[in-house]
Amino acid sequence: MMSPTLHVPGQDQIRRAPKVLLHDHLDGGLRPGTIVELAAAGGYEGLPETDADKLGIWFREAADSGSLERYLETFAHTCAVMQTREALVRVAAECAEDLAADGVVYAEVRYAPEQHLEAGLSLEEVVEAVNEGFREGERRARKDGNRIRVGALLTAMRHAARSLEIAELANRYREQGVVGFDIAGAEAGFPPTRHLDAFEYLKRENNHFTIHAGEAFGLPSIWQAIQWCGADRLGHGVRIIDDIEVAEDGSVKLGRLASYVRDKRIPLELCPTSNLQTGAAASYAEHPIGLLRRLHFRATVNTDNRLMSGTSMSREFEKLTETFGYTLEDMQWFTVNAMKSAFIPFDERLAMISDVIKPGYAELKSEWLFEQTAATSVSTSVAG
Repeated sequence: MMSPTLHVPGQDQIRRAPKVLLHDHLDGGLRPGTIVELAAAGGYEGLPETDADKLGIWFREAADSGSLERYLETFAHTCAVMQTREALVRVAAECAEDLAADGVVYAEVRYAPEQHLEAGLSLEEVVEAVNEGFREGERRARKDGNRIRVGALLTAMRHAARSLEIAELANRYREQGVVGFDIAGAEAGFPPTRHLDAFEYLKRENNHFTIHAGEAFGLPSIWQAIQWCGADRLGHGVRIIDDIEVAEDGSVKLGRLASYVRDKRIPLELCPTSNLQTGAAASYAEHPIGLLRRLHFRATVNTDNRLMSGTSMSREFEKLTETFGYTLEDMQWFTVNAMKSAFIPFDERLAMISDVIKPGYAELKSEWLFEQTAATSVSTSVAG
């Protein structure tokens, strides 16, 4: 009989497996139908399609250009319909519901408050509306038999000049559902060192932050994010592969930066499907996650933008199991990595791992084992 540790899970088991998501953008995960309804209610006439199904297809096709800059343009439409308190509450609640229905038990969802001020909301009102939505979504999920905890990451746009203000905002709301800070946007020409005052402030306040680095831009972006800014995690970080040499005989040599990232257990928020869309990887088979997992980097699996990528955590794992033959053991490894790297207190992370994640995977493995035992019994009976 095959060992259960070698079992490649099917779609149903992947969906039911407890998953942890660290890199997901609120404005990149709206339901197409919600966009259409919010646009109609708010008088926004810029949508390329008003049929929900066609709109969903448009977002995915627009994001498949291979350019990070073109990929980012799609957010003009989602942000346009997220300018009122009611819209933000609805979008955040649906986000929590959708993630919970997909088996996500813990998520850190990021958004840029500065992008939701066009209708007169203050930064504080934006944060409070999104927090309210997440709590409502958690309650709805529980009613549906799903459990999820959602923390917010406040993002500053790297091409703007409000990062210190947003960092201070994140610090003020850190006891009210905001778990950390991030910077995002086009990397080229906007290095993380432009925002040193924000990162220095957060370090003085003992607060957590991640930095988008090493996606569209290479090793210098990663080096600055870690050594100059002090990032706790790397948003994407996929270009760390540029500091790893693989010889023809399969032997591997890590450069100093790659060695540092691995040795310090700096988490990589890898987003396979998104990376393919933005040209950071050519295919799932060529995505660096395969090598990074083999070399035991602190690799995690994430969605980035579920709408633009037409993805979910389950779909990301489906692609990885199809490509690399990943098992339930591999899924658990990625999930525990992510939970270890979350921005909530240590004891709460430990409880999630011990009381939710490990028991969840143990149940799936035992379920498969008993199914195999039953199948063996039936075949033996028939043969007899």
